[in-house]
Amino acid sequence: MTIRQDGTARGRFVHSSAFMRLRAQRSARPGSRAYLSAPWPADGVRSTTALSPDELGGWAAMFAIGVRVPGVFPLTERYGDGSYTLWLHDTAVTSWATADWEPGRVEFEVVQSGPRRLWDEVEAAWRWWDGRGRPGFERFGLVVGADGAQRAHLE
Repeated sequence: MTIRQDGTARGRFVHSSAFMRLRAQRSARPGSRAYLSAPWPADGVRSTTALSPDELGGWAAMFAIGVRVPGVFPLTERYGDGSYTLWLHDTAVTSWATADWEPGRVEFEVVQSGPRRLWDEVEAAWRWWDGRGRPGFERFGLVVGADGAQRAHLE
């Protein structure tokens, strides 16, 4: 990180941005049921996608998606047959999405609800990252303003 005369700082990421959070940095996140307004699928809108939820699970992909889609966190609900549901939640507790992964499938069911279409945002971020050659952490930079505001970007 290089600190400039004007109080701003610039630097690059070298690897994952989190390891072990301090207690003060940990936030309590509600479970998936807190997002549902009624029994499953509540008011969720169903669609399908060719993007496998498995494509989102790598560290570099998750990092790039996090840069592009702030305020969203994933949870995975695994089942005995090897399939799973990827849940996406926003930190404002207003929106959620699910994508179901099953072995051998090439199209995956998505359900979304709330003012943010979280799967659409995450899929767009993944396609942005993929379209730029799937850059790793080292290709991303961080700018910290004199006011402390932080912005990550692809260099």
